[in-house]
Amino acid sequence: MQYLFVTRRRTETFPPEVWTPELAESESQRVRELYTAGVIRSIWRRKDTPGAVILVEAASEEEARAQLATLPLNQRGMLELVIMTQLDPYHGFGPR
Repeated sequence: MQYLFVTRRRTETFPPEVWTPELAESESQRVRELYTAGVIRSIWRRKDTPGAVILVEAASEEEARAQLATLPLNQRGMLELVIMTQLDPYHGFGPR
């Protein structure tokens, strides 16, 4: 199953000095690992606020959330999962 997560960085809680290049690199590294493992199918940066939109492949919502819980920003409480929804295939592409 696929799940769509809209995330937001909690910039109102954490001062600018904690958003270091090292932290960004550790986040990027974990995203690459999850992408390579087939957990993250796609990821986009948000233009409206710091954060991302992440398409996750998992057997359940709990598994999807558990995988995203391994992201360094999420582990530090610096990331908020704003919206999550399960996705179903679009029926218009199937046989009639």
